[in-house]
Amino acid sequence: MTTPERPLAGRVALVAGATRGAGRGIAVELGAAGATVYVTGRSRRGAPSEYGRAETIEDTADLVATAGGTGIAVPTDHLVPEQVRALVERIDAEQGRLDVLVNDIFGGDPLTEWDTPVWEHSLDNGLHLLHLAIDTHIVTAHFALALMIRNPGGLVVEMTDGTADYNADNYRLNLYYDLAKVAPIRLARSWAHELRDHGATSVAVTPGWLRSEGMLDHFGVTEDTWRDACEAEPHFAISETPRFVGRAVAALAADDDRRRWNGQSLSSGGLAKEYGVTDLDGSAPDAWRYVVEVQDAGKPADVTGYR
Repeated sequence: MTTPERPLAGRVALVAGATRGAGRGIAVELGAAGATVYVTGRSRRGAPSEYGRAETIEDTADLVATAGGTGIAVPTDHLVPEQVRALVERIDAEQGRLDVLVNDIFGGDPLTEWDTPVWEHSLDNGLHLLHLAIDTHIVTAHFALALMIRNPGGLVVEMTDGTADYNADNYRLNLYYDLAKVAPIRLARSWAHELRDHGATSVAVTPGWLRSEGMLDHFGVTEDTWRDACEAEPHFAISETPRFVGRAVAALAADDDRRRWNGQSLSSGGLAKEYGVTDLDGSAPDAWRYVVEVQDAGKPADVTGYR
């Protein structure tokens, strides 16, 4: 039964791209709120993806269960329509419904040649990055939304990096990455239009400066020692765990009045203010306001008033 502690009990979610980072954080927090969560990705135990990292979807499913939900790992390459069709058919057969779809598939960071103009960037890498960032979301929506609209009140979350306002004013390092992070915002608006007669809500959501597994490794720190990274990058002080955006998305999914957000671009920090959620340390970092007002403004790192 639904309770204040388990507001998503009885709900079924699909987090596409839940192997690590924001996808994993969202899956865990949806589970903590009581949902049954299907987690997908290409990295399985004993069979890592081209991304080459140790995290697996089975690990994510275990974390969902530990948090109090039901986690179901389904290996899926979202560039392969038949695999996505089979995934959605399985959800239908086992649950008969889909209430939340989180499109978090990417995995394009290793393909990105930062600050490289299009004529120098590998064309193969760039186009593959776009396939991962855009095609996968469209393929997943094609199959999943047909199941979602059987019941009113569904929620689609398109995950990206940067708010609509920030990405409109700032070039995101190269052509391919820029397109990859603008596209989900537009997709969210498209789904909002197409779902408007079905009682569903679609939004784009961005975390702030994410302390993902890869980012922690990049700085040579752990979650317990992450502040040591501020010596090399002082603005890392505004960073947040993947569970912060997870709590924000879970609160959004539990909001009966969430349709007021339909078609909008939202951030973890903004949703945290709306719903009163905090990160694991009790803070509520408002990263995108900080990025504009402090980091991009060239001011010394100071998170006072921003977390």
